[in-house]
Amino acid sequence: MTHTSATGFTHAAEQAQEWVNELTQDLGWNEQNAYRFMKSVLHAVRDWLTPEEMADLSAQLPTLIRGIYFEGWKPDTPTWERKKSDFVICVRKHFGYELDVDIDQAIKAVFKVLDRHISHGEIVQVRNSMKKSLRQLWPMD
Repeated sequence: MTHTSATGFTHAAEQAQEWVNELTQDLGWNEQNAYRFMKSVLHAVRDWLTPEEMADLSAQLPTLIRGIYFEGWKPDTPTWERKKSDFVICVRKHFGYELDVDIDQAIKAVFKVLDRHISHGEIVQVRNSMKKSLRQLWPMD
């Protein structure tokens, strides 16, 4: 392994940790729950987007966050009516029900982390590809 690749891996780990730390702070949760919740939201976002938009967003994610985003992805996932309530249920099922949380506020917190790190143009495309009720959870400039 070269020094450059080790540095690259360290940088990727630091970026991923930064995202989790931001969410931990924004939600006032422990790191493990913040990570699990971010993963649940990223998977729901991934599954809600068109394949083209999903790929465009993934290209802007840091390496390890991109790995989390694609973890367990099945390209043959059928499409369905994409209502906000379905998105929230999807996040809740993946995250679990053991914590009593304001799920809408927690989803907003993940969207804020994405908003801080992804280009404005890509965020606008992702937000606009979602139903209006779900877009209400995404921070506006």
